Amino acid sequence: MSFVVGVGGSGSGSGGDGGGSQHHDGSETDRKKKRYHRHTAQQIQRLESSFKECPHPDEKQRNQLSRELGLAPRQIKFWFQNRRTQLKAQHERADNSALKAENDKIRCENIAIREALKHAICPNCGGPPVSEDPYFDEQKLRIENAHLREELERMSTIASKYMGRPISQLSTLHPMHISPLDLSMTSLTGCGPCGHGPSLDFDLLPGSSMAVGPNNLQSQPNLAISDMDKPIMTDIALTAMEELLRLLHSNEPLWTRTDDCRDILNIGSYENVFPRSSNRGKNHNFRVEASRSSGIVFMNAMALVDMFMDSVKWTELFPSIIAASKTLAVISSGMGGTHEGALHLLYEEMEVLSPLVATREFCELRYCQQIEQGSWIVVNVSYDLPQFVSHSQSYRFPSGCLIQDMPNGYSKVTWVEHIETEEKEPIHELYREIIHRGIAFGAERWVTTLQRMCERFASLSVPASSSRDLGGVIPSPEGKRSMMRLAQRMISNYCLSVSRSNNTRSTVVSELNEVGIRVTAHKSPEPNGTILCAATTFWLPNSPQNVFNFLKDERTRPQWDVLSNGNAVQEVAHISNGSHPGNCISVLRGSNATHSNNMLILQESSTDSSGALVVYSPVDLAALNIAMSGEDPSYIPLLSSGFTISPDGNGSTSEQGGGASTSSGRSSSSGSLITVGFQIMVSNLPSAKLNMESVETVNNLIGTTVHQIKTALSGPTASTTA
Repeated sequence: MSFVVGVGGSGSGSGGDGGGSQHHDGSETDRKKKRYHRHTAQQIQRLESSFKECPHPDEKQRNQLSRELGLAPRQIKFWFQNRRTQLKAQHERADNSALKAENDKIRCENIAIREALKHAICPNCGGPPVSEDPYFDEQKLRIENAHLREELERMSTIASKYMGRPISQLSTLHPMHISPLDLSMTSLTGCGPCGHGPSLDFDLLPGSSMAVGPNNLQSQPNLAISDMDKPIMTDIALTAMEELLRLLHSNEPLWTRTDDCRDILNIGSYENVFPRSSNRGKNHNFRVEASRSSGIVFMNAMALVDMFMDSVKWTELFPSIIAASKTLAVISSGMGGTHEGALHLLYEEMEVLSPLVATREFCELRYCQQIEQGSWIVVNVSYDLPQFVSHSQSYRFPSGCLIQDMPNGYSKVTWVEHIETEEKEPIHELYREIIHRGIAFGAERWVTTLQRMCERFASLSVPASSSRDLGGVIPSPEGKRSMMRLAQRMISNYCLSVSRSNNTRSTVVSELNEVGIRVTAHKSPEPNGTILCAATTFWLPNSPQNVFNFLKDERTRPQWDVLSNGNAVQEVAHISNGSHPGNCISVLRGSNATHSNNMLILQESSTDSSGALVVYSPVDLAALNIAMSGEDPSYIPLLSSGFTISPDGNGSTSEQGGGASTSSGRSSSSGSLITVGFQIMVSNLPSAKLNMESVETVNNLIGTTVHQIKTALSGPTASTTA
């Protein structure tokens, strides 16, 4: 290995024989020839010992080593840089050898499966599958055996860690459908691949315990990135990081402050400072949303970086913003066991919790770099990949955040979100204001959600300290953590059910009808059966906080909960998960419940400046006892229903209300946008027919709930709701 710096490392220094000899080749460029120095064995031993303790010494540590070893600080710095490069190369060589052996094994199995696929038959008609390319027919995934599936998953993990090396062409197939669910509805037309009439598949991923979950993301492989593309991706990421740093540290004229104290990017100044390349020329049909926000969060920088660079943790951290996230390839996994220099290629889908707003899809690069001790930057920038075409035609300019450590486990996070988008459909009038102003997908929403979720994670790791937290029902801190994990799954379930994500197993049964209700259906393993999800959004002239207080309070629940039949409920367990008293998990029980009625209600409520959630699910007493005792709650069935409450954008004009509100107009004062979502089981049979009666039932359930909420909040007691 050759080094251009003036030192060798680990006994492998290049270019010299001890310090004095010089060689000239007659070229004039040798006038500034560098001297090379080979360290002594004692120096190398001391440097190696220091490297094992700290691969990234700060300036103080480098100066100390310099004085101790009689070397210049610059020599110490370059030695550590070269040593890190050597270590990374050694690891890659060893892992690539193991990967090659595994790859050969998978390739042999792949050849055998290709031969088997040539004789595949259609499970419906018994004939050969109908496909332009039989190898890519979805039916063929069922031929894969369990051993190959496990091998593929294991190899995908290894390949994604080391630059996305290819493992098997089978990974480009989509999940297979085992038992299609026939919907006997006149609104569903068309025929299946074998011509047997309308057939919709609501199959979920094997082993999934959520009612809805990512579909085509799970089937996508870890992409093979060519050696030619990797330097291009790295260059794009570094350029994006430089731009983001400048945006983070600049003020006027790049940023302007709005009347509501929000930082909005001055597009004219931005284009003067950062001219666009020819392939991203200005398009007047596109709209730009760019904002900046900052806040203090209760989590240290390293923990945040770890969550940001893990697509699964990233989705859990932002369930109300991220509908789906998938790491497609790992171009660089970082250095020294950290995420410094890590570069990932991701697919991401962003959502607003409403059936009225289309999601935004991105294929993007995510790059992480340590700027200085305790300071990290994570940058996202779109990367054009032909395999992933955004339905919303959105492009993410350099966006992301700067994370700076603060005392006592806190961090300061400064966020920039910069998106260019062209919706393929008109924005619904209810959301036009907050989307055009960059609030719905803006930086402030990211920061406030992060602050609230960090408080939630902090409370997850802190044992309950009061009898109210445990409510006299949950016996242990382990039970508290298990209940919080169950509630987190309930929240994620609800968020996917009310949004318009393209990455769920749900099939649209009824698109927005005359009152704005969207109905989807899917087949669920837990609870086992066919689930209908219905959602709509409507406007209220009340503030988000008043609506949240009304929906959260168990005392006012009989006024809107159709399924409670007007019976009161009482809280039997309570877990606080944030500084705001409204951020909590509750277990509710009907006041008239008998010993034969073993159903309780698990509810989580949360609120911040960007909006609020009240989500609940009926849970069997026996199942809830499993979670309360601290056991794994992953297989407890959930039917998540609830409400999303958000500001309407302040000062909306007098327009006709949307969603379920078709007769009342919106006043000039600000109000709230409420998304209500219900999930009901219509059949617990493995093969079921869905008729219009089931759809009408869930439509009536939503319509009645909306009417009762409007009636209650328009009455004289609405203003006193607490």
